[in-house]
Amino acid sequence: MQTEKNAEFKRAFVAENIDLGDWDALEPLFKDLLERSLNSVEDIERWLLDQSELGACLSEEQARRYIDMTCHTEDEEAEKKYLHYVENIDPKCKPYDHKLNEKYLASPYRNELDRDRYMALDRAIEAEIKLFREKNIPLQTETAKQSQTYQKICGVMTVEFDGKEHTMPQMARYLEETDRSRRQEAWQGITERRLQDREKIDEIFDTLINLRNDIALNADCDDYVGYAFRMYHRFDYTPEDCFKFHQAVEECVMPIIHQLNEQRRQQLKLDVLRPWDMSVDALGREPLRPFEKADEMAQKVERMIGRVDAVLSAQFHSMMENGELDLESRKGKAPGGYQYTLDEVRRPFIFMNAAGLQRDVETLLHESGHAFHALACRNDALLPYRESPIEFAEVASMSMELFGAKYYEEFYTPDEANRARRKHLEGVIEVLPWIARIDAFQHWIYTHPKHSVEQRTSYWLELENRFGPKLDWSGFKAARESVWQRQLHLFCHPFYYIEYGIAQLGALQLWKRFQENADDAINGYRSALALGGSKPLPDLFETAGARFDFSIDTIAPLMQTVKDELDKLPV
Repeated sequence: MQTEKNAEFKRAFVAENIDLGDWDALEPLFKDLLERSLNSVEDIERWLLDQSELGACLSEEQARRYIDMTCHTEDEEAEKKYLHYVENIDPKCKPYDHKLNEKYLASPYRNELDRDRYMALDRAIEAEIKLFREKNIPLQTETAKQSQTYQKICGVMTVEFDGKEHTMPQMARYLEETDRSRRQEAWQGITERRLQDREKIDEIFDTLINLRNDIALNADCDDYVGYAFRMYHRFDYTPEDCFKFHQAVEECVMPIIHQLNEQRRQQLKLDVLRPWDMSVDALGREPLRPFEKADEMAQKVERMIGRVDAVLSAQFHSMMENGELDLESRKGKAPGGYQYTLDEVRRPFIFMNAAGLQRDVETLLHESGHAFHALACRNDALLPYRESPIEFAEVASMSMELFGAKYYEEFYTPDEANRARRKHLEGVIEVLPWIARIDAFQHWIYTHPKHSVEQRTSYWLELENRFGPKLDWSGFKAARESVWQRQLHLFCHPFYYIEYGIAQLGALQLWKRFQENADDAINGYRSALALGGSKPLPDLFETAGARFDFSIDTIAPLMQTVKDELDKLPV
């Protein structure tokens, strides 16, 4: 990661030479903010700006340590530095953050602030105050450590195949091969490696559930479901709305899934589909191989984005120039992909595990959408407004996947590009049941916190009947029971997953608009991104040109639109 601190956003409150890993240096800044007199609207606005500056410095310090740790999970020094921050800095900041929130709400001048400007901040701070309990701080520290342990376990998983050692993302290539026996061998290799750590991962998850349940009870919540909804500032929807989403997916999406899978079975000329039959091209064509090296992928994605919008392309190019992309899969690198904003320099960083797959192209477009979001609202002086609600943050990323898909010819021949578009749209449909399943799983887990591993497994399999493809798992009972363990969000970001479903519906609405009038769609997209977190979710969706709703009324027509588009594409 080459991005360095610069003078574009100069510090006015935090000393340039301060050691952000030294609590003795940091505490006087918190005390200054806590003890400062707020005798006018101007005072409180200046105070908020200084608080944002300190928060940005600390956020970026943690971000840099996290990035170093996930890029090099075997680097003991990087792990030590990250854990030092998690154990010794973050826990000491939280009581001060709470006291500063109380100071803000108690100020008589708060009510004189511009309501339109500060409404979103007000309600977020009120929610934070209601949720804060000092006795939860050590529990939250322990959850962070347990989550890091899960990532470390996954990061060192490798499989010997074809005489070489492969990371788990690299093994995904072999699941696309036309030789069915090779696919099965690869799938079994992946599965057997994951199962080696099944019990250990179950133990981590049990620990996390207990910690989170205690955190919720300490905060006077009935369960962690209620806690999570407050923690994520879900002001505009409820758990009941999530259940409606689950039901709509079951009714509107699963019939399409079963139809597509039956078509796949027939095309592959199989009696039944097995788990290793789901990624191969159903007509026996060689797998799509869009690139060999990550640098090549980045250059071609830059050209794709350029055909979507010149401004966004220039932003992506600046990230390449600044060394803000770490895309290649390698041993010792944590799993998954993310975009992390460095809040002081207000620049994005993208982390990925590319392995030469079509999905990698989609992932880079996705994370680029997050990066464009960070850049669009970077000039807002208030740190909370440079972060949008997750439900809309994912609209930014998923829309970019759909916009970019129009230009797959940068990677492929016209026929291959159509294959890639079909694969992507089928993926859009297929991910919705997985999202519903993971979300329903979490609702059950945290409303039944004392469940056993056996009960958890039973409920996971029950959800498979609602949201799973019809596969033959004969001989692989353990793999079927534990497939959820691959989902990082369950361990590191509990309840952060329904957002993908909500956002996918928003992104599909923008994609439909993009097909009708690309300029209007991009203008709405960029206008909404520029708002950051300064407006409620319904306003952000409306600015982008979408409706904030994830009931059957929205899902049914969107699924029909996707189905119609699939019918137009050659098989």
